[in-house]
Amino acid sequence: MRRTSRAIIAALLIGLAVVVVAPSAWAGPPTAAGELVVTVSATHRSAVPAVGTWPVLSHGVANSAVTVRSLQYLLNAHASCLAVDGVFGPRTTAAVRNFQARHALVVDGIVGPQTWTALLVTIRRGSVGPAVQAFQDQMNARAVAAGQAPFLAVDGIFGPKTESAVYYFQNRLADYWGTTVDGIVGPQTWQPTISNVLPRG
Repeated sequence: MRRTSRAIIAALLIGLAVVVVAPSAWAGPPTAAGELVVTVSATHRSAVPAVGTWPVLSHGVANSAVTVRSLQYLLNAHASCLAVDGVFGPRTTAAVRNFQARHALVVDGIVGPQTWTALLVTIRRGSVGPAVQAFQDQMNARAVAAGQAPFLAVDGIFGPKTESAVYYFQNRLADYWGTTVDGIVGPQTWQPTISNVLPRG
């Protein structure tokens, strides 16, 4: 009987250990910046795709709506006046081509690594505008995909709640890739944000 009880207790402890190391579901940002760090096992870490692949968007092909919205927000941050609807239509194509021409890029209307890199705007506490909206929208999309309610106002204001979301997201990135946790959305944070490579669960 004692051996059976010990075996049951051991099994329960092993089960609890598995729960502790498994990645948590997306639950929104911590209440204080940098408060929550998700622990990830080596098995999960090795299964995560490497950072470095930008999505390729163009007119006439299937595109992720949230990724197209990010594109539209970032184009608006560079003086375009697009309706942010998640549809890569003629107006978005024209805005992409215009942006590419102004930045000495290949003018083909296709958004690949070079165009994404040129579009990026570094944002931090106090920033305002469409680039902030792009990040806020991406964080809300992750929450919705995890079956939760959007938790950020997509208002283009980089305030305390958005900063907490940045720290939360960067902490998750750091667990997988060892990236910097600084509360600033620069190229290192934008790439996985737009590429949506970080698992939600």
